[in-house]
Amino acid sequence: MNFFLECKKMRRTGFYPAFAAGGILASCMPVINMAVRAEIFTCQEQPPLQILLDANWTMMSMLNILLIITGACIMYHTEYGNNAIQKIQSLPVKESHIFFAKFILMTGMCILSLAIEACTLLFCCLHWFKTDDNLYLNLIKYFGLFLILLLPAVLISLAIASAFKNMWISLGIGVVCVFAASMIISADYFILQIFPFALPLQTLTDAASETVTNFLTAVGFEIFVAGCAELTFLRIRKSLV
Repeated sequence: MNFFLECKKMRRTGFYPAFAAGGILASCMPVINMAVRAEIFTCQEQPPLQILLDANWTMMSMLNILLIITGACIMYHTEYGNNAIQKIQSLPVKESHIFFAKFILMTGMCILSLAIEACTLLFCCLHWFKTDDNLYLNLIKYFGLFLILLLPAVLISLAIASAFKNMWISLGIGVVCVFAASMIISADYFILQIFPFALPLQTLTDAASETVTNFLTAVGFEIFVAGCAELTFLRIRKSLV
């Protein structure tokens, strides 16, 4: 019930068009890159999908993160703007259910954006490269992994947006986190690489299975910690009303 209510709320905002446009914008990057510099990439010996991801994914994923931060701000701006948060706190409704309904909706929109980007990369592989027997399997595997790596950023962006009535504070914190992630993405320390907003920038196309397992474990831990922290925050805030 909460999920469908959140879907109806977002119809009155630019939430859905923003994610569709963001996915299209990010997917334009590999097409433009290949159209302008095809000879640089086609002469490489790696699998086509790996070549395209190594060349484009950092910028594409950064756009995805900025889209998530903006989407989270839009979601809670509608709540705070009409004093809906105060009304919810006075009703026998669990605010945590609303929060996780927003999380599910945001995850669904991330799937939409990633699907658009995957289709574009598939087009680039088929149009400019020789057919790879494992292309479709690798495409599903990589983008499934990219979705999982996005989840901590989605959860934390929503948590930040839920904590501040002023949308610009939430947006500013998110932008600072993205800037920090862009600075530490090349760090050699694993503890820095698992910074929630740096995780989506990882391609892991040629990573060992042990490395992938470590990243997935870190994602699970971050989701658990962020979820518990948000639940605690919501309970404290409601008790102070």
